[in-house]
Amino acid sequence: MELKLQTGYKQILGMALPISLAIFVPQINFITNNVFLSGLGEKELASAGITGVYYLIFAVIGNGLNNGLQALIARRAGQNLPKEIGRLFFHGVWIALGIAALGIAITYIFAPTILRATIHDPEIATQVINFSMIRIWGLPLLYLYVMRNALLVGTNQTRFLVWGTLAEAVTNIVLDYGFIYGHFGLPALGFNGAAYASIIAEATGLLVIYAVIHIKGIHKSFAFLEQAHFDFSVVKLILVQSSPLILQYAISIMSWEFFYILIEHHGAESLAISNTMRNIFGLSGIFAWAFASTTNTMVSNIIGQGRQDEVMGLIWRIVKISCLFSVVISVALNVWPTFFLSFYGQGDGFIAHAIPVVRIVSVAVIMMGFSTVWLNAVTGSGNTVVNLTIEFITIILYCAYVYVTLEYLNLPITWGWASEWVYWISLFTMSFFYIRSGRWKGKKI
Repeated sequence: MELKLQTGYKQILGMALPISLAIFVPQINFITNNVFLSGLGEKELASAGITGVYYLIFAVIGNGLNNGLQALIARRAGQNLPKEIGRLFFHGVWIALGIAALGIAITYIFAPTILRATIHDPEIATQVINFSMIRIWGLPLLYLYVMRNALLVGTNQTRFLVWGTLAEAVTNIVLDYGFIYGHFGLPALGFNGAAYASIIAEATGLLVIYAVIHIKGIHKSFAFLEQAHFDFSVVKLILVQSSPLILQYAISIMSWEFFYILIEHHGAESLAISNTMRNIFGLSGIFAWAFASTTNTMVSNIIGQGRQDEVMGLIWRIVKISCLFSVVISVALNVWPTFFLSFYGQGDGFIAHAIPVVRIVSVAVIMMGFSTVWLNAVTGSGNTVVNLTIEFITIILYCAYVYVTLEYLNLPITWGWASEWVYWISLFTMSFFYIRSGRWKGKKI
C-alpha cells in the first residue's frame, strides 16, 4: 500500500472526488428528511431546521476529532509508519465513544431548558425537544463512522468511502418514507419518524464500511489487532491535536444555532426558508468540503515527507479546482432557483420569498470554495490552535452581524444570510496570511 502522496492535479482529483461523494450522500439524507417532513406542514419544516442544527453541533465535534486524527494519520503515512496509524485509529475510536456519551448526557440534562427558553413558539419547542432526545442516540454511531473517514482519507483509501455512505442513504430514504407516513408496514411516527430512520441508517452505514475494511484487509495493513492496551501518550497527542478543532467546529455551529433562533423570531416561514437554505448550502458545498479535506491530508502528508517547499503550490492547485466547481454550482443556483426550491412543496409565495436568499447563498458558495481550502491548509500544517483562533475571531464578527441585522434592526432574513459573506471572508483572510507567512514550518505532530 503506497502511503506517500504526490501533488499533481490527478492525485488531487483522485482523492477529492470520492470524498465529495461521501459528503454528498449525508446531504441527500438531510434533504430527504426535510422533503418528507415538509409534507407534514410548515411548522414541521421549521422545526427540522432547529433540530438539524442542534444535532449538527454534536456532529461537527466528531468532525473536529476526525480532522485532527486525519492530519495525524496523514503525517504518519507521509513518514511511512503504518503501525503508528493503527495505534492512532484504535485510540481515536475510544475517545470518540467517550465524547458521544458526554453529548447524550448534555442533551438530556440541559437541552430541554435551553430550547424552551430560546424558542418562542411552544409547539415548535416541544417538537424540537422530543426529536432531539431520540436523534442524539445516533451520536456514537456517527462518531465511529467519522473515525473510518479519518483512516480512509488519511491513508489515501477514499475509493472505499462510497459503500458505507450509499448503504446509509438508501436505508434513510426508505425508512423516512416508512416511519414518517406509516408505509411498508411500519408505524406512522410523524415528525419523530425521521429521527428513528436516521439512527438506523447510520448503524447500517457503519456496519457496511467496517465490513469493507475487514474484507479488503485494511485492518491487517495497520495492525489493528495488535492494539490491545491504552497508551495515554497517544490519547494526549490526539486530544492536543483535535481539541482546538473540536472547539472550532462546536462554536461555529453554536453560532449557527444562534442564527436560527434569531430567524425563528421572524416567524415560521422565515425559519422554513432558512432551513431550505441550509440544505441547499450544504449540498452546494460538497465539493468545497471535499477539497478542504483533501488539502488537510495532502498538506500533512507532504510535510511528513519533508517537502514543505511544495505546500504553497499544492494549495493553489487545489484552490483553482475547488473554485471551478463552486462557480458552476453558483451559476446553477442563480439560473434555476425555482427548481431547487420546488422540491419542498411550499407554494409560489414561499419560493418568491426564498429566491433573494438563494442569490446571497450562491455567492457564499464561491467564497466557501477557496476559504475552506486555506483554513484546512492550516489544519494540515498541524497548527490547530491557530485554527481555533481564526474561528473564534470570525465567530465574534459573525454573531455581532446577525444580532444587529436580525434582532436590533429587524431587517429581512436576506440581510441575515449575508452573514455568510462575513464568515467566509474573515476565515479566508486570516488563513491565507498565516500560511503565506511561513510560521507553520517546522511544526511537528
